[in-house]
Formats: sequence, C-alpha cells, structure tokens
Amino acid sequence: MFDILMYLFENFIHSETEIRVDQDELTEELVRAGFHHDEIYKALSWLEKLAALQETDINPYLVKVGDTPVTRIYIHEEEMRLDVECRGFLMFLEQINVLDASTREMVIDRVMEIDSNEFCLEDLKWVVLMVLFNVPGKENAYAQMEDLLFEEPDGPLH
Repeated sequence: MFDILMYLFENFIHSETEIRVDQDELTEELVRAGFHHDEIYKALSWLEKLAALQETDINPYLVKVGDTPVTRIYIHEEEMRLDVECRGFLMFLEQINVLDASTREMVIDRVMEIDSNEFCLEDLKWVVLMVLFNVPGKENAYAQMEDLLFEEPDGPLH
C-alpha cells in the first residue's frame, strides 16, 4: 500500500499533468504498473481519508496552556508504529514550525492507517510531505519539509 502512495506522489506531485480523478482510470494505471487491486483500494481509501481530515476541526480537543509547550502523549499502538526516532522527529518538526498540532495529528492518523509492519523514519518523512501537500496554506511548511527530505544533513536534525 505504501508503495502505491509513493508511486502516486512521485508521479503526480511535480507533474504538469492534471491528477486523474477518475478512480477507474487510476486503478487501471496502477494495475498496469504492477500493483494488486486490494492494495490499490487501501491506498485510495487512505488518500480519501487524508482529504477528509482537512474538514475535521481538532482544535476543541487540544489543551492549550498559554505559551507553554505541550507534550503529545502517545498511546501504545502509536508507540509501536512510531519508534523513538519518529516521535523525536515529529517533535522537531513542531519546534521548527513545519507541523502544528493539527497537521501533527493528521500525520499520526495517516501513519496509523498504513498497512505495513516495517515503518521507519524515512517513511514518516514522506507521510509528512503528503499531508502538508494536501493541506491548503501549508506551502511554506511543505517547502521546508521538502528541503529536509532531499538535502543531505550536516549533522543530526533533532
């Protein structure tokens, strides 16, 4: 499923071609590319849920304590999927204002829906990029994340 998401993202993100909205055509193209129908369905469902997250207002659920930084507490299932390195990277992205509380929760939601036993920091970076690409008004955060993804780091990022 994650391979399909990466295929779609890499083939359409910087393309001058308009992204196809006809699900049947897109499914046929993905089958021709070698993907299986059940995985295609999961990937398209993942993308639909990402689009639906933009409509969800999580602000009533966020506890604000003035200007004091708030720590995100992860449930057991999230800790199993997001190792210490991934959770540290999410915190780093919040500290440099690439993610805010809403986009962080979108990222975590989308990560938890990925059907994969092997999820790593590089995968997380791509999910963050996909989420930021799909949230209007996050163009600067997207560009900053793109720089973090494609530039060679001089040292530890977090």
